Amino acid sequence: MRLTQVLVLSCALFAFTGTVQARSAELRDPDPVAIPAGLGGEQVAKDIKRALIGRGWAITAEQPGAIDSTLHLREHVARVHVTYGDGQVRFAYAGSENLDYREKRGQRFIHPNYLGWIGYLVNDLSANLQVSAQGG
Repeated sequence: MRLTQVLVLSCALFAFTGTVQARSAELRDPDPVAIPAGLGGEQVAKDIKRALIGRGWAITAEQPGAIDSTLHLREHVARVHVTYGDGQVRFAYAGSENLDYREKRGQRFIHPNYLGWIGYLVNDLSANLQVSAQGG
């Protein structure tokens, strides 16, 4: 009987641990987005801001070559630092609240929704840059 209780408890702990880990994904900043030839920094900045604002991100700081933005979604907050120049745009994690961010053995982890939000930004920015490059 005691062995059965230990076995059931062990299985329950493993099941719960898997659920907790499923709510965490490795945080890797996305690959840079290529800027099409012929687009100036002013147009690139407009396209970046259009992607951010279109997805509900607020521009919190701006300087030549860099934009900081924050997303407030329910009780979650995500911050991203966007840099542009040298033919590419880079998105970098800049902080968060209530997204289970943690570092473990040199790797960063966060709630998988953050990765989805950043993926949408990358896709939107790529589309914006292509439209601008074609004169749209």
